[in-house]
Amino acid sequence: MVNVRRESFPIAGTFAISRGAKTQAEVVVAELSDGTHTGRGECVPYARYGETIDGVAAAIAAMAPAFAMGLDRSGLAATMPAGAARNALDCALWDLEAKRTGKRVFQLASLPTPKPLVTAYTISIGTPDAMAEAAQRAAHRPLLKVKLGAAGDQERIAAVRRAAPNAELIADANEGWTPENLDANLRACAAAGVTLVEQPLPASDDAALATSVRAIPVCADESVHDRASLKSLVGKYDAVNIKLDKTGGLTEALAMAESARALNFSIMVGCMVATSLAIAPAILVAQGARVVDLDGPLLLARDRPDGLRYDGSTLYPPDAALWG
Repeated sequence: MVNVRRESFPIAGTFAISRGAKTQAEVVVAELSDGTHTGRGECVPYARYGETIDGVAAAIAAMAPAFAMGLDRSGLAATMPAGAARNALDCALWDLEAKRTGKRVFQLASLPTPKPLVTAYTISIGTPDAMAEAAQRAAHRPLLKVKLGAAGDQERIAAVRRAAPNAELIADANEGWTPENLDANLRACAAAGVTLVEQPLPASDDAALATSVRAIPVCADESVHDRASLKSLVGKYDAVNIKLDKTGGLTEALAMAESARALNFSIMVGCMVATSLAIAPAILVAQGARVVDLDGPLLLARDRPDGLRYDGSTLYPPDAALWG
């Protein structure tokens, strides 16, 4: 049986990137039941790719007949395209199998026991003064992710660095730069000690990265989706951001991480603003990643029951009561 729910969780304040801001995390939860056990998976529809809450929920519900006929993870990957709907269903299948067998998902996937991780904490885009104030409040955290992508980014990153002198900084332009201002913005980030810049140019206009001379590694986000998208990034990007809502689930994300490493990409594992249920599977992919950006629940005013444990910026693996 397939059950699908739309849920909303308030964000603590406002989460803002170059494309807009929001105050609620809108998620879709898929539940798969065999009559005895129920597996859960959570996804966040990605508006950047035309996904909506209604469309994703409908796509999940439409798979009910296939699951009644015994659809498994490999069949799911062959039937549904990568994206949020498949992510929720794939993660629910893993969770259901864990509950049926009494084993944890990392055991089912032949992975080592997951360890705690240090995650980035996001500073939303705003005025330099507002971002400096937010960075000062978070200056005790070891890794800050600074949202950029608009005029005035050089002042923003300098202000954040002054406010958080000891934190490692990574920057995310969310496709907001242009080939014309790329070099100047990268130089400003280098001057601020930024160690990674995420998706500086639009995915459709990132050819300039192949010829840019830069002192900072550049990570693909909107330019990368699943394994099929990796080869086109060679020579332009140094790292790739793996998000389960793009890959279409844990199954593809694990395979993608292996393929990316084979192509000499560093790995970043990211998330949407979501609850602990969405983040739990990504913790398995993030083991050994160069950058972990799984702070979604930290940005919420409230999480769901049995949520992940965060001790400052240290993120601990999930209990079975939550997922897997």
